[in-house]
Amino acid sequence: MRSSFVAACAISLVLVCSAATTPRALAAVYGDGGGLLSIPSNDSLAHCPSSCGDVDDIAYPFGIGPGCFREGFELKCNTSTKTPKLYMKDGTTQILYVGDDDLWAPMHFNITMKPGTDTYNISWVSPRKGVTISQRNTFYIIGCNIDVTLFEYGTRDAVGYCVSRCDGEKVPTEGPCNGKGCCSIKLSRDLRGFRSTLVQVDATAAQSYQLQLRHGVMAFMSYNDYYVDNATDLFLSWTNTSNIQEALVQFAIMDQPSCEIARMKNTSYACSTGSNCLNMSSGGYTCECANYDLYYYYAEQTDYNPKRKEHCRRSCGNMAIPFPFGLEEGCFASERFQLNCTTGNITLFNPRDARYNVTDVSIEEGTMVVSNLLNDTEYGGEDIISQVYGGAEIKWAVANLTCDAAVKKDATYACRSIHSNCLNVTHGNIFMGYRCKCLPGFRGNPYIQDGCEDIDECLLPNYCNGTCQNLPGNFTCTSCPRRKEFNPITRQCVASAKQHNLIIGITTGISCGIGSIIIALGAIILANKWKKSIQKRIRRAYFKKNQGLLLEQLISDESATNKTRIFSLEELEEATNNFDATRVLGRGGHGTVYKGILSDQSVVAIKKSKIVEQTEIDQFINEVAILSQIIHRNVVKLFGCCLESEVPLLVYEFIPNGTLHDRLHTDVSVKSSLSWDDRIRIASEAAGALAYLHSAAAIPIFHRDVKSSNILLDGNFTTKVSDFGASRSVSLDETHVVTIVQGTFGYLDPEYYHTGQLTEKSDVYSFGVILVELLTRKKPIFINDVGTKQSLSHYFVDRLREGSLIEIIDSHVLEEAHREDIDDIASLTEACLKLRGGDRPTMKEVEMRLQFLRTKRLRKFQFLPVPGIGGEIQHLLSPDTGKSQAQNNYTSAGDLSYEGISSCYSLEQELSSSVSLPR
Repeated sequence: MRSSFVAACAISLVLVCSAATTPRALAAVYGDGGGLLSIPSNDSLAHCPSSCGDVDDIAYPFGIGPGCFREGFELKCNTSTKTPKLYMKDGTTQILYVGDDDLWAPMHFNITMKPGTDTYNISWVSPRKGVTISQRNTFYIIGCNIDVTLFEYGTRDAVGYCVSRCDGEKVPTEGPCNGKGCCSIKLSRDLRGFRSTLVQVDATAAQSYQLQLRHGVMAFMSYNDYYVDNATDLFLSWTNTSNIQEALVQFAIMDQPSCEIARMKNTSYACSTGSNCLNMSSGGYTCECANYDLYYYYAEQTDYNPKRKEHCRRSCGNMAIPFPFGLEEGCFASERFQLNCTTGNITLFNPRDARYNVTDVSIEEGTMVVSNLLNDTEYGGEDIISQVYGGAEIKWAVANLTCDAAVKKDATYACRSIHSNCLNVTHGNIFMGYRCKCLPGFRGNPYIQDGCEDIDECLLPNYCNGTCQNLPGNFTCTSCPRRKEFNPITRQCVASAKQHNLIIGITTGISCGIGSIIIALGAIILANKWKKSIQKRIRRAYFKKNQGLLLEQLISDESATNKTRIFSLEELEEATNNFDATRVLGRGGHGTVYKGILSDQSVVAIKKSKIVEQTEIDQFINEVAILSQIIHRNVVKLFGCCLESEVPLLVYEFIPNGTLHDRLHTDVSVKSSLSWDDRIRIASEAAGALAYLHSAAAIPIFHRDVKSSNILLDGNFTTKVSDFGASRSVSLDETHVVTIVQGTFGYLDPEYYHTGQLTEKSDVYSFGVILVELLTRKKPIFINDVGTKQSLSHYFVDRLREGSLIEIIDSHVLEEAHREDIDDIASLTEACLKLRGGDRPTMKEVEMRLQFLRTKRLRKFQFLPVPGIGGEIQHLLSPDTGKSQAQNNYTSAGDLSYEGISSCYSLEQELSSSVSLPR
């Protein structure tokens, strides 16, 4: 909560208006509706109500009645009810608590479910500009089989999404709000209002819980995260809404748009002396008290004077006062280091003119200890009483400069001793400046000439038990000669006074030593065997837990030439240097990928699952089972896996050139390394891999997470489709499967999202988004010209139908591609992005279309005739996927020089052979 506008740190201003006050003068004091536009005095607020019903402590800038509130902060007290209630100015939003510049308001909604209705909407809108729902709130929903999406009011910006399910069981009455009967959406930013859409996905199931849920759903906004871990009180809220914590609503001062402009308006500036001004994300500004921190300070950059006056007083009572601190003028390096000695006590004037009693100053550590001292200091028209209980340690620096910058300012550089160095000083994450310290082997005061003196280590105990020689900053120590020992009193080597039988002593020592070594070695061997035995049992237990026996059965029937190998954990730890962070290649939705070098020097990529929930293990086994049956040049090759660790590991071929996503989007200001022909080839190869999964694999496979970051490029920039953790295989007689919706926003098939039915056409839609990325070099969810997030697929289709697609095409594509090429790819992309899956082409048809376009382009640059252009492959698309009238508005792009024409013949063969492949 921010500090008060006036009460804690402001100067009270008294406004006196005579009977002859003009309307213009009153306008400087009052805004519309009696709101103040300047800081009032305490006396002028004395008549203002400070409570309404159960709400107390109503203080400025909020207020009830003219002259009691800052413009925009008006509240109303409704006294028509038995207990008066406080509301915002709109008279509809109730207030339960008033803070400094924010309020607590109830925002809860009971929704009664009706037969035949699946979608319900709720909303809350700010009563005025500058009033926002704080991002510290959380949106909670209680109910069964509900999909909830939260939007910012007045925009299409999605704030979050959650799902509540009951799965045929009663709603729980304990445990966290984790999706069983309730779910929550944490706000990521301040909102001027919200709109939420609730979709009942299974009305029959919801009605079976009518006694528990009263035929409905409850939703509310709360500032308190209490409900995340205490679902019991959450469900009790159904019968008693008073249990619900209120939402936090923030207010901003809106008479000026920012702090910079507001400071120029002295008569209406809201922040008083001693307070800070903060710009608000919703526009306008707010004020907070300055932070009076006692725990560090430093001198200004130009105030430090390293030259001290001679014959200065250097003590007060029993305490020494080292330079740069001092008592008299010219004896301290800066006013910030001035101390005051009175009756044996030392007083420090800190940077904010408060006085503290100093009990210790350390040059070596750069600290100062102040004890408790009551002190009244007038600051900004008010008396501030500061007290330090029991003593506090202040960290100080010489000046607010880094060492590199300070050493260049010879006239003010503080480290004067040649045996000193400079240290940068920080306070937490805050950089303070620099201070000086004597080098190791020296001690004294580094802030004065020759202040750091050599330490004679030979005079210090426990430094050398032998012949010692002191050196500047160091020392040498030689052990006492044979038959002599060190005398700690005289600190010299003297003849030994003890006469022992050396032979017996040596024999006893050797015997004891050998015996100890034998015992130690035996203990080490036994401990290692015991440790290895435990590790072996643990790894075997992990192997069973991670479905290792099932996986062995799944891959047991593979051919010997394509055998999926099960690696040991020890082998993969050695390959990745024990999973060193420097070996990380990337992090995805299902885990982290490491670069590994096996014992045969082959380079591999090792995927380590992120979490160990059973659902993730099932997805992992799913990926191994799927990849083990796929043999295709454009699908990442699986070498094997490891199940002996807590999290499963996958080992597959190393792809050195990263992802298509990185190649397109890492730096859009630089020309992409992918030419137009490269982009068509990559799209064709990826389509071929997906077509193989859909129609040519032993069991049809739906990838379910097709996106540019899952399309890898090997050393020859050959396409490799990867990440099958979310894939699903189906039997040959099935056309779709019903699953929990899973995928990546921006690529997700809208039909699959709404129905939960996964088909091969879901991958086609996602592939269509990749084609748009190749054409535009824009991300699937991007920031448009007005600064809001937008779906790339919708943006593309809208521009295509408006006839302005050429405006969003990547400039590098326009330089290389002909208009006919762009038209062909745009037509294919439009077909892939049809909202109905039945209207989209199959992946095999998409592959054939792309291969035909490649062959046609090769023929064009070889000046060979292209039979049947525009007719032979047109039937591969659905009837309504031809070029729209708007596409004819494109301007022609320049000619493109093409390299690699020698591959034309093989591409034509590939096209002709792929036509005969089964769907």
